[in-house]
Amino acid sequence: MTTATVKDLYPTRGTAEVTVPRQDPVVWGAPDTPGPITTTDLQRYERDGFLAVDQLITPDEVALYKRELDRLVSDPDVRADERSIVEPKSKEIRSVFEVHRISEVFANLVRDPRVVGRARQILGSDVYVHQSRINVKPGFGASGFYWHSDFETWHAEDGLPNMRTVSVSIALTENLDTNGGLMIMPGSHKTFLGCAGATPKDNYKKSLQMQDAGTPSDEALTALASEHGIRLFTGKAGSATWFDCNCMHGSGDNITPYPRSNVFIVFNSVENTAVEPFAAPVRRPEFIGARDFTPVR
Repeated sequence: MTTATVKDLYPTRGTAEVTVPRQDPVVWGAPDTPGPITTTDLQRYERDGFLAVDQLITPDEVALYKRELDRLVSDPDVRADERSIVEPKSKEIRSVFEVHRISEVFANLVRDPRVVGRARQILGSDVYVHQSRINVKPGFGASGFYWHSDFETWHAEDGLPNMRTVSVSIALTENLDTNGGLMIMPGSHKTFLGCAGATPKDNYKKSLQMQDAGTPSDEALTALASEHGIRLFTGKAGSATWFDCNCMHGSGDNITPYPRSNVFIVFNSVENTAVEPFAAPVRRPEFIGARDFTPVR
């Protein structure tokens, strides 16, 4: 399917920044859809665009996934793989993509009913993994991720037509208020911010280290923050944050001695599969934006 056969509800990367009211539901599943999320929590997710879970996985499971993360980032073959992104300054690994294909340990996490069950409940259908990665923020200088909406990028560069995608960030180290934690503007998911400026070819090679195309203006961010405020997420290892694909979010640098690592999984509805990019000359590689739409089982 091409973009010519799919209406573009969310124009972006044009000559000027634009705002568009959300055209899609936030919670796609029926209120009585069975799953691990309570009705009250689904209502909060609908309102705020996110849901925090104090303990999604146990301490023993945290230890298992942390060992696997450490194994991957210390493996020379993984470091040499194009799916690994290194810090521009320190040259330490920043992210490893497609971890559910590289590692059976993380593949099992994706299939865990506590994880995929919540995604199905929110999106109201079977789901597949649009993207997975481990993020590593070692102490003393790991850089942050500037403010952005994931959907803006996934729509522009990967061709996701609708906002029917949810992400989960599972903490493998403690998320403090000082070590570069996730920040979200509650309620920002109800407005799409289309960014100004064309997408360069192979933009992903630069944007995975330092975001440029698809970056909101200071004025737009100030307006959103004034309207919605900013929530900083903290929590023990094993906690998790689910958030809508259109939440305006980011994280700061980690200049503390305390590392911050997480597993990041993006689930997309099988009824919202990617078409050609809406605002980019070419698709991003499949390890960043999947083209295998096989449902998670």
